Amino acid sequence: MAGPRLDGTSADSGFPTEVQDSSIRWKIELPGAGHASPIVWGDRLFTVAAVAEGEQRLLICLDRATGKILWQVPVINAPLESTHRLNSCASSTPATDGEKVFTAFLDNTPTDETRKANDGKEIPKGEVAKGTVVVSAHDFSGKQIWQVRPGLFSSKHGFCSSPIVYKDKVIVNCDHDGDGYIVALAREDGRELWRIQRPNNTRSYVVPIIRELAGRTQMVLSGTKCVTSYNPDDGSLIWMMDGPTEQFVASLVYNEKSGYLFLTGGFPEKHILAIRPDGKGNVTETHIAWRTNKGVSYVPSPISEGDYCLVVSDSGVAHCFEAKSGRIVWEERVREHHASPVSAEGRIYFINDPGQLRVVKPAESYQLVAESNVGEKVFASPALSEGQLFIRGDKSLICVGERKSGVADRR
Repeated sequence: MAGPRLDGTSADSGFPTEVQDSSIRWKIELPGAGHASPIVWGDRLFTVAAVAEGEQRLLICLDRATGKILWQVPVINAPLESTHRLNSCASSTPATDGEKVFTAFLDNTPTDETRKANDGKEIPKGEVAKGTVVVSAHDFSGKQIWQVRPGLFSSKHGFCSSPIVYKDKVIVNCDHDGDGYIVALAREDGRELWRIQRPNNTRSYVVPIIRELAGRTQMVLSGTKCVTSYNPDDGSLIWMMDGPTEQFVASLVYNEKSGYLFLTGGFPEKHILAIRPDGKGNVTETHIAWRTNKGVSYVPSPISEGDYCLVVSDSGVAHCFEAKSGRIVWEERVREHHASPVSAEGRIYFINDPGQLRVVKPAESYQLVAESNVGEKVFASPALSEGQLFIRGDKSLICVGERKSGVADRR
């Protein structure tokens, strides 16, 4: 999920609602391919890409005002991993603390550790050989500050675990088909601060959210056949919920009006849950406020706005739920969708796979504010900052709108 709160929301204002020739500030072709979202800090934009020729994974820095590529540096050179047809080899959105940019990739180069894990062992059907997770920090000039390899990773769908920044830590979720783990690394030098051994050893790709919930700082995520809440300061477990299904991609969001966490997923069963976050221990039987199997998404994360939570299924049907009750307020077909919706100024931005942008105002009926076309396929969630919309297409990065001063968010 995009944004400083990891939930796709922006507190800024002055955003455009359409992509038109008159509203496009600049458009620049990116080297390589990738589904990672762009991130913004001040006058800089950062994103990542995979270049098949040379087997490079790049970190790219662009000038916000012009879109000019200021620098691009190879983070790793390694064989491209196998991926799902809707994934890429550069799907992990980077993170920044304003001084360093943090990235995560998968390195399939054989090592002593991967040989020990792979050689002479039968790989179960539906799984692939293990590679190595690589987490790196670069400064704003492109210089590598540190690079560490916290553990192994295996998934036939590829890698897409985005790092997040919390206080002095960079946290990366590595649920996979093996001994899954979540690791916290020191922002300063990459040393390991804590490690969570995950249950069930099943692939999932969820970016955690961190919130003050029920009087506690909680890091919440779904994945590996459960929903869990941890203390992000030390990795200790606060509560967990069994299921409701096996694999997850979408992050949870928090709806302040209802006080519920909102979950959508996954595979093979499909569920949407509203969860009360004030539990302790196993809360499977006690803390589900409501549940539905209608309108579920696997890949796109939901979005919370006022009294409502909205979700768009991968197949392309958007649903608006009343967050407190789970009542479906409306549903609308919007075509195939894998980018997560984002929001600003009480409006929701949906961009479908073909690149059609719909801006919707949550209400008791479907209210379309504007509709336009990006002009290329889109699988990455857009970034919103200071009145500008940054859209990563399958070929280009596009800046829409004029930069506004005196706004709230900083990315």
